[in-house]
Amino acid sequence: MPEPRPEPTPEPAPEPAYAPAAGPTTEPALELLDITAGYDRRAPVLDGVSLTVGDGEAVGLLGPSGCGKSTLARVAALLHRPYAGTVRLAGRPAHGFRHRAPRELRTSVGVVFQQPRLAADPRLTLADLVAEPLRATGRRGEIPGRLPALAASVGLGGDLLARRPHEVSDGQLQRACLARALVLRPKLLVCDEMTAMLDASTTAALVAAVEDHRREHGTALLAVGHDRVLLERWCDRVVDFPGGPDAPRPLARPARPRGG
Repeated sequence: MPEPRPEPTPEPAPEPAYAPAAGPTTEPALELLDITAGYDRRAPVLDGVSLTVGDGEAVGLLGPSGCGKSTLARVAALLHRPYAGTVRLAGRPAHGFRHRAPRELRTSVGVVFQQPRLAADPRLTLADLVAEPLRATGRRGEIPGRLPALAASVGLGGDLLARRPHEVSDGQLQRACLARALVLRPKLLVCDEMTAMLDASTTAALVAAVEDHRREHGTALLAVGHDRVLLERWCDRVVDFPGGPDAPRPLARPARPRGG
């Protein structure tokens, strides 16, 4: 009897050219989807605008005065309810705005406004101003351990923390407002024309303080402004925000290499 022939060895299946990474994907820090917002429903400032800020990413929002970029920043910070659209923070939809927003969402965003004197309680010392979010969230016990280092990181030294807003310059007060925005270690920082009223040296100091904090804590950034050079040097990418009904959506464009 002839011996049976051996079964041919099957060839191994080719490996796929691309294997998706295992594990959960990271949600963007901020997603604004088809946002329509303003101060009069008959004439919205924003109409169907979308914008995304990735986890740990720095995005500059560039546009002229009156184009609606500050309104979009307020929507992102849960300070202004849009007429339509969706706001997501780290993948979680926002269903409330201002005091109706859940605390864990509201405190995940820090905000610095253009005019510090309109954003600061004139009765508070700068130390109390910086510590205000900790007191408001029942974390008073963290003040002694967090306040000195944070104040030093934004350039508030000496007796400045004991002074009140009318006793300091705009730049010093804005440093305190930045420290207040960072004291809860938010996942997203929104800077709405933060340096527009400041001189060049103070601007450089505040941008450096923000970047030091971001490197340490992985904070994402939405920086709103009209200074293209500053935003392109500061941010990972810059989004041009065109105003008017013919171009309601921001269009992403690559920024110059940082530090260049």
